[in-house]
Amino acid sequence: MAIYLTKESKVLVQGMTGGEGMKHTRRMLAAGTNVVGGVNPRKAGQTVDFDVPQGLEGLGGTPMTVPVFGSVREGIEATGADVTVVFVPPAFAKAAVLEATDAGIGLAVVITEGIPVHDSVAFTTHARAKGTRVVGPNCPGLITPGQSNAGIIPDDITRPGRIGLVSKSGTLTYQLMYELRDIGFSTCVGIGGDPVVGTSHIDCLAAFQDDPDTELVVLIGEIGGDAEERAAAYIKEHVTKPVVGYIAGFTAPEGKTMGHAGAIVSGSSGTARAKREALEAAGVSVGSTPTETAKLVLARLDDQRQATP
Repeated sequence: MAIYLTKESKVLVQGMTGGEGMKHTRRMLAAGTNVVGGVNPRKAGQTVDFDVPQGLEGLGGTPMTVPVFGSVREGIEATGADVTVVFVPPAFAKAAVLEATDAGIGLAVVITEGIPVHDSVAFTTHARAKGTRVVGPNCPGLITPGQSNAGIIPDDITRPGRIGLVSKSGTLTYQLMYELRDIGFSTCVGIGGDPVVGTSHIDCLAAFQDDPDTELVVLIGEIGGDAEERAAAYIKEHVTKPVVGYIAGFTAPEGKTMGHAGAIVSGSSGTARAKREALEAAGVSVGSTPTETAKLVLARLDDQRQATP
């Protein structure tokens, strides 16, 4: 099992023929992702050949030809695609996501960074009204190891397993995946660190709680905003599976923007200490470093398995 993305997912890539789109489509194909088409109105009807290396799970290793469609709607009608990955420049990202949601796509993974906040507000609001889940923007995407990879997460740093991961930070996503590679993951979701994102920690927590093959959840947050505090309240009321957390930014000075646009601290709200206290009050084990967080995961898994008859 997994959340949001499985081996059955059929993926379109908006911006596939650009430099970043080409590079990461090749990597997605190597991971076994069922990429069924790209979208570029100026190159509709063409095909793109990818020399795909063999991926971690023994997938890829053969040339693959991917068609280019003039619109997301055409791609859906021709292939039955239910996922799109957006690699278009910031100025065109809003139009790309609106096009995908109006075409009826189920999941839009927006990798693009630097999108104006008012554009993100517009397309995430529209997507919710249309029933499309948006992951991102400014995110690494999501991966279900051994099944599908939608975005830029490396597929060779972990394996399938029973840990679910939700993270604001791309690099910390990769680090925890590597630290826990011997255990493996059901799905890893990089939700992005912008002030406005389409999928929250709470959304992923709810999905992992309902996934029978996710045994434990790792939650990675960072200073700024109150998303982690709200997640803590949700965990306390609704999540019965063990959760382990890590908050980036303990050494950041208050009032200073650090990295992601959303990481702005105001008073005690949004500080790493406040987030840690809220999570621990909800029963979440919180590590001080990624390595310590990984050790806490192993300890919680041992406790969980010993308690299971």
